[in-house]
Amino acid sequence: MIAIQKQLINSQIKSPSVFLIDHENNNRGLIDTNEALQLAESLELDLVVVSQGKDAPIAKILNYGKLQYQKKKRQSQSARPTVKEVRFGLNVGIADYNLRIEKAVQWLSKGDSVKFAIRLRGREHQYRDQAGELLDRIANDLSQVGKIQSLDKRALIVQVIPA
Repeated sequence: MIAIQKQLINSQIKSPSVFLIDHENNNRGLIDTNEALQLAESLELDLVVVSQGKDAPIAKILNYGKLQYQKKKRQSQSARPTVKEVRFGLNVGIADYNLRIEKAVQWLSKGDSVKFAIRLRGREHQYRDQAGELLDRIANDLSQVGKIQSLDKRALIVQVIPA
C-alpha cells in the first residue's frame, strides 16, 4: 500500500532552515524557517514543503488552497474512462448510424477512444460480409477525426483513437 505523505505548511515545518523558492519562482537559497514564514505571511501566502532535501527541506511560497484545487482537478481528469463503446446491430437505420457517428466524433474530440462492435444474432451470421462492409464504412467516416487502432473483421470490432 502506498503511504500518502501530507505536505507540511506554515507552522507545521519543524526544520530550522529551508531552501526557499519564492512566489515568483526565484531560488532564495538556504533561509531560516521563521524568516521564510514572515515573508510568506507578508505576501498573504503559505509556505509549503515541496520536497524533503538531504540537508534541509525545499519550501515554496504559494497559495496552498489553489494548489489543492489544481491537484484535485488533475486527479479527476485522469480518472475518467478513456474507451467508449458503441454497439450496432447489422441492419442499423441511417438516422441511428449518423447519431452514433456524431457522438463518436464528440468523444474523439474530447480525447477518448471509441470502440465499435457489431453483434450478429441468429441467422444474421450468414451476412458477415455485410457486417465487414459496415465496419469499413465506420472506419472511413471517422478517418478525418480519428486514427484506426484496430480493425478486426473476425470479431466485428473497430477501435478508433483520437488523431
